[in-house]
Amino acid sequence: MSQILVIESSARKQGSVSRQLTEQFIAHWQAAHPGDQIKVRDLAVDQVPHLDGNLLGGWMTPAEQQSEAERAALALSNTLTDELLAADVLVLAAPMYNFAIPSTLKAWLDHVLRAGVTFKYGEQGPEGLLQGKRAFVLTARGGVYAGTGLDHQEPYLRQALGFIGIEDVQFIHAEGLNMGGEFQQQGLAKAQAQLAAVA
Repeated sequence: MSQILVIESSARKQGSVSRQLTEQFIAHWQAAHPGDQIKVRDLAVDQVPHLDGNLLGGWMTPAEQQSEAERAALALSNTLTDELLAADVLVLAAPMYNFAIPSTLKAWLDHVLRAGVTFKYGEQGPEGLLQGKRAFVLTARGGVYAGTGLDHQEPYLRQALGFIGIEDVQFIHAEGLNMGGEFQQQGLAKAQAQLAAVA
């Protein structure tokens, strides 16, 4: 039995294509793996604070010297990191906002990319500690960006996930969603077909 962690990052609760893709992924996965456990963390509902002095203090200050705010920030970071450590499969739902990922997803990454926990520095440089996990990234994009210099989602997320040892990453892009007509239909249909094959 595997543990699946799904991270939703769309700011929209209704009409979100990335949320639609997530729902379809979960349905396909549950049908193929009925014994697996799926946990969904919705960053639009349970917002994660951006990296600040309290979080840095929680990481770097001895426990007996931490302020109440630093302890609270560290506790949240520990919760988020523990969820990731427990997962066998990570699913990131990431609409494209201004050519990149939502700031909420960046905030989540800032909480879980932690020296000594999800990566470490050794003689050969940084080493990811989460080897063996798989990741799927479901993107929703108004235009067509895959493989172009305007795509700052896939390169960044591949680097961030690889940095903590997650090298098995599959991207499913729903593109052309704001281009209307055939572009929109084809972009969504292609992504849906890939989702059906993933499970």
